[in-house]
Amino acid sequence: MPLIDVKVMEGVLSTEQKQAIARGVTDVFADAVGEPARGVTWVVIQDVASGQWTMGGQAVTTEGVQELLRGAPAPA
Repeated sequence: MPLIDVKVMEGVLSTEQKQAIARGVTDVFADAVGEPARGVTWVVIQDVASGQWTMGGQAVTTEGVQELLRGAPAPA
């Protein structure tokens, strides 16, 4: 049984968005592997605390991700 682990920044996605991601990931997996896999595919979406990820040596925060999703340029 596949277990697909998705990590997202806390406070960015709604429950509805997380459910949509889980459905979409499951759809893609079932399309690639075969429909029988759909019913046994586990998707876990984990919230990561703000500042606990780094990119290029810089902490990534909830606020930074929200700005990025609004279309603001990522910090250099």
